[in-house]
Amino acid sequence: MPVEPSPAPLSVRASASRMGSELLSRLADIVGERHLLSEREDLYCYGYDGTAQHALPDAVVLPANTRQVAEVLKLANARHVPVVPRGAGTNLSGGTVPIQGGIVLALTRLDQLLEIDRANLTATVQPGLVTAKLHEAVERQGLFYPPDPASYSVSTLGGNVAEGAGGPHCFKYGTTKDYVLGLEVVLASGDVLRTGGKTVKNVSGYDLTHLFVGSEGTLGVVTEITVRLIPLPEERHTMLAVFDTLEDAARLVSNIVAARIVPVTLELMDEVVLRVAEASHPIGLPLDAEAALLIEVDGNREEARHQLERVSQILDSSGARQVRVARTPAEVDELWSARRAVSASLSRLCAVKISEDATVPRAAVPEMVRRIKALAREHRIEVAVFGHAGDGNLHPAALLQDRTPQEMERADRFFADIFRAALELGGTLTGEHGIGVFKARFLSLQHGAAGVAAMKAIKAALDPNGILNPGKIFGQV
Repeated sequence: MPVEPSPAPLSVRASASRMGSELLSRLADIVGERHLLSEREDLYCYGYDGTAQHALPDAVVLPANTRQVAEVLKLANARHVPVVPRGAGTNLSGGTVPIQGGIVLALTRLDQLLEIDRANLTATVQPGLVTAKLHEAVERQGLFYPPDPASYSVSTLGGNVAEGAGGPHCFKYGTTKDYVLGLEVVLASGDVLRTGGKTVKNVSGYDLTHLFVGSEGTLGVVTEITVRLIPLPEERHTMLAVFDTLEDAARLVSNIVAARIVPVTLELMDEVVLRVAEASHPIGLPLDAEAALLIEVDGNREEARHQLERVSQILDSSGARQVRVARTPAEVDELWSARRAVSASLSRLCAVKISEDATVPRAAVPEMVRRIKALAREHRIEVAVFGHAGDGNLHPAALLQDRTPQEMERADRFFADIFRAALELGGTLTGEHGIGVFKARFLSLQHGAAGVAAMKAIKAALDPNGILNPGKIFGQV
């Protein structure tokens, strides 16, 4: 969606004059002077996320524990100062951009893996823990935490919870919300509450745990997370299927689902994506094909091999011109490294890359792909299509060659039509990126006036002064 106007010159947006020296001093007392940032060079580093948005905060605080988070929020709430919670800033919705200034509450110091409970199949972590570190730690113990956003090597668990992150494994295993069992959350008032716990079954009162998952930092600040683990699958098989047409690849998704096969992943890559992936990670990807699917199955040895055989049979009859099965762990890593590098690699082709994640029911993937390509032609937008086709979560990326208002307006109209198409097909505005800044004006198209009013009532109850991540989900008010 369009880039917001650039912030005023740094000297104008500098923090001390806006925040006031007394408030900055109070913040320094809470977190320590080393962990309060107010110089313009430091602020610049906390004014962006994974989008083209940028706006400077007035101060950045890096708390070390829940008590400090609570004290910062209590102070900010009393002064009606905006607070934007932030992890690694990898989100793709403008969610951690401080569009109204205020305080960025960076949680990267709360980065501990507190416990792996093998008896209860849970792990408890702080929000600043990098997702990949949790994966590695539990897998060393024969356990598995499935959610795996593309940025998992740098994204944090707190950010994953705030955005309701997904990833390639979602087709079979579900998203972050399916694994969060309990949370410690600091409310805007500074009050600390705990939700859920280690039990799999818990219907005591309202489901506050899942209210906070996907709330994009607008309802509270998560300071501790307990997640469900599962046994690590015994065996997995990974393959790349190459197609002459993008629609053939999209149809295969429907064919596999219709055959009652549930792969771990079905990752779609169009010809633009294949070119950039091969350029960044040369592994012999075909450059003359229109699409490819990265497919993975897992389970116990018998189940995984049976699924590999069934998928191979479907591929033989579906028009795949080439099927490459990874034979070694190194070959598996090659395929996944190429796929995970796509987003960054696409950025090298253009001045601005805008990636969205409109999601449709699985059976509607072929039609959604057709509509995306038709809309790209209509709006004269170069587009790359990739994403988690197995769960209908496509990532059309507009590749813009400049930032002129005309170019950005054309991209805006393009994505507006994509969102409408997704909703017409029974889909949603976002599968894993969140609403953030960009999609706020479309929220009522999906949820209706009553749905939006209900969400705003919850927001008002938990954050009556509107200090938490203002301007996100509901837009500027």
